[in-house]
Order: sequence, then C-alpha cells, then structure tokens
Amino acid sequence: MTSLTALFIVLALMLLIVGGKKGIQAIFSLLGNFVWLFLIITLIAWDFEPVIIIAVFGLIILATTIFLSDDNDQVTRVAFLASFSVLIILIILILPLDILANVQGFSNENSEELEGLSLTIGISFIKITMVVTILATLGAIAEATMAVAAGMQEILADIPMLPIKELFGHGMHIGQQIISTAINTIFFGFIGSNLGLTIWFIKLNYSLELLINTKIFVGEVLMLLISMIAVTLAVPITVLVMQRDIKRHRVKQ
Repeated sequence: MTSLTALFIVLALMLLIVGGKKGIQAIFSLLGNFVWLFLIITLIAWDFEPVIIIAVFGLIILATTIFLSDDNDQVTRVAFLASFSVLIILIILILPLDILANVQGFSNENSEELEGLSLTIGISFIKITMVVTILATLGAIAEATMAVAAGMQEILADIPMLPIKELFGHGMHIGQQIISTAINTIFFGFIGSNLGLTIWFIKLNYSLELLINTKIFVGEVLMLLISMIAVTLAVPITVLVMQRDIKRHRVKQ
C-alpha cells in the first residue's frame, strides 16, 4: 500500500465518521470532480475549444460540488444560480486580463526543463491559462455561495415573513463575515503552494522590480487576485438571487 492510498483511506474513514451521510456525498463529489478534471484535460488535448470546455465542465463541477453538499433544495438552487453567474463574469473578465498581463505559456525559469522539447503543440496557451485560472476559483465560488445561501435560509427558517428589504441586509452581513476568512484561506493556500518558489527568488537575489515582472510570479498573483474577486462577487450575487427566489415564492403563495 502506497502512502497516497493510505492517506485516501484515512480521509474516507474520517469523512464517514465525522460527516456521516454528508461525508459519503463529499467522497462522491471528490471522485466525480476528479473524473470531470480528467475529461477536461483529455478533451483539450484532443483539440476541443478550451473556452467551451471550461464553460460546460465548470458548470458540471459546480453542480457536482453544490448539489452533493446539501439536501436543501432552495440553498443548492440559489448557490448554483449564483455560482453560474459568477462563472460567466469570470470568463468575460479573465480572457482580456490574461492577454494584457502576458502570462501565458512557460517562463524563463522553465527553460531548463523544456530544453530540446517542441512547444508547437497546436493549443493556445492564453486559453489554457484561462482554463487553469477558472479551475482554481471554482471551489472558492461554490464555498462562498453555499455559505451565504445557507445562512440566509437559516434566518428565514427563524423569521419566515422577514421583509425582502431586510433580507438583503442580513445576507450582506453574512457575506461580510465569511469574506475575510475565505480570502485569507485563498491567500495562505497561495503562499503555501508557492513557498518554494518564493524562497528560490530570494536565494537568487531577485530585486523587487525583477520579481514583479517575472511571468511565473505575475501569473500566480493574477490567479490569486481573480480568486479573491470571485469570492467577493459571489456574496452580493448570492444575496440578490436568494432575495429574488424568496420574492417569487411568496408571490406564488
């Protein structure tokens, strides 16, 4: 048994013990998203359009993550619609940003590993960068929308006839409470995954000017900032979607 297999078994057991039914759903969600990720890589390698692929599979990944994480129909429905809206905004935002930042492809630091290899693989590196950036933000989007939608639903469970105008204020208050934690989670994830790169830059005596113009560093920071923007956008969009859903439900009643 390899260490990876042992760790996966420990994770599965902990999810079953701590999460119960939700833990089982989390395992299926994780396995499902692994399959979708494999299909994304395979289809892009087969020369399918990366923008279309990430738009379609981004929705599938969000649906898998959200609908397998909660049994409340209203919470999952609102979170999915809000996540879908944020995903569309990100696709519109990321492509021009990646072009302007010029972070696509490989950097000078990769030259040794790529020496003797051909880079003419027939795939747009700009689009690949966009796919990577969106994939890095999907989890944060789903987490933020689910947290806000679930919090608002709890308030409505306690005060069923809460006025719509007041509901918006309560929703934004919930969002403000989770934004700081979510952004710090993203930030420390970025620091942790790039700590070796940062130490490498320091040991090679990179100046600040050289550092902020290094393609590999700028690409990572761009991904970090877009993830933070996505989490921040997710809060008001989720509040508005929930507000509209409650209003429509009350009109039907």
